[in-house]
Amino acid sequence: MDDFRRVADAVAADIAAGRLRPGERLPPQRAFARRHGIANSTAIRVYGELARRGLVVGEVGRGTFVRAAAPAAAPALTEPAGTRIDLELQHPVAGGPAERMAASLGRLLRPDVLDAALRPVGAAGTPAARTAAAALLARPGWEPDPGQVLFTGNGRQAIAGAVSALVPAGGRLAVEELTYPLAASVAARLGITLVPVATDAHGLVPEALAAAHRRAPFQAVYVQPTVHNPCGATMPAGRRAELAAVLADLRVHAVEDAVWAFLDAAAPPPLAAWAPDRTIVVDGLSKRLAPGLAVGFAVAPPALLGRVGTALRTGAWTPAGYALEAAAGWISDGTAAALGEAKRADAARRQEIAARELAGVRDARTRTHPHSYFCWWELPPPWRAETFTAAAARRGIAVTPAAAFTAGSASAPPAVRIGLGTPPPGVLADALRTLAAVAAAGPDAEPG
Repeated sequence: MDDFRRVADAVAADIAAGRLRPGERLPPQRAFARRHGIANSTAIRVYGELARRGLVVGEVGRGTFVRAAAPAAAPALTEPAGTRIDLELQHPVAGGPAERMAASLGRLLRPDVLDAALRPVGAAGTPAARTAAAALLARPGWEPDPGQVLFTGNGRQAIAGAVSALVPAGGRLAVEELTYPLAASVAARLGITLVPVATDAHGLVPEALAAAHRRAPFQAVYVQPTVHNPCGATMPAGRRAELAAVLADLRVHAVEDAVWAFLDAAAPPPLAAWAPDRTIVVDGLSKRLAPGLAVGFAVAPPALLGRVGTALRTGAWTPAGYALEAAAGWISDGTAAALGEAKRADAARRQEIAARELAGVRDARTRTHPHSYFCWWELPPPWRAETFTAAAARRGIAVTPAAAFTAGSASAPPAVRIGLGTPPPGVLADALRTLAAVAAAGPDAEPG
């Protein structure tokens, strides 16, 4: 085993055993090298390996710090009451989904319908499901052809299928500099390198995308134009048109993630309306309907349908027939639209709670969307994201540090994403009030 990996394993063991705690600063690399009797170049590789494993995060001008614990595998809704307030994972359940959805399941009790639903189904689904999905995904200015709709087991699989269809193993995928962590995870599993691209208040910067491609070409770009996760930005129409023009000039394709787009009813048409031959739109139902319902969509241009379909089959990312049949019914009878409207209203109320409870923390800044289920909170100095996450955890509140969203090897900013969708409103208000008090008090008030 290489020396740097052996040393990295020892540090990782210290982190796992609690001898190095979340938020603790590692020594400068030269001091680390002297302490362990290794070369400075080896110390650099050790720190790089620890960062690659997600165990530490570097912050420019501040050093390298042990990351907070990874997100719990089970959502807070399944944990004992009072043990943890989940502002990390997103499980919005507004609108009484169980009551609304139960009424539509009666038809699945018919033997003929149930028999069909229990049979294997491919990525193309059924004609009825394609028609229903196309109607659900349509926006003013964009109506997908049902023949272009493919289905997956969930939204993450839709992303995986689209990315693997466009980018070969060892290839490069451009992403926003702050991006959806599961997209980064998908890329890592497929052996794809992420290329972070600068953003501004309107989302991905087209000129920065072109410049990144000139430096080192990539095969595709993954982008969230509507209700960006984690920052909440919705790209205006003009920016979408500019981005489409750059895609055409570069001759690359885009994977447009629209999973949260249903929350912004006033958003411009999808990027696919401006770049129909170069955009695969991916979406899913778990956020829109209920966390336990997993059906994903990939709307591909005709020239890419075969490639995406093959990727879904070879990846075993095709849907379950029963879930697809149930979803088609909920879309067709209006249940999906009603639940989407209820969640837009619920998210707006929760944003009002967040604005009220987080206001007044000096030098903190919130970036969000008025109808989203999360907000990006830039912490006041001298807080670091990992230290604040650990401080919140000591109070039973889980938030996500910026490092989880930071693409590539870039340093993570001092910020956290706060999920608003899981706790009851009263619990949410109390948790946000606690976070505001912690931020205002500063890290010096924390126990050593």
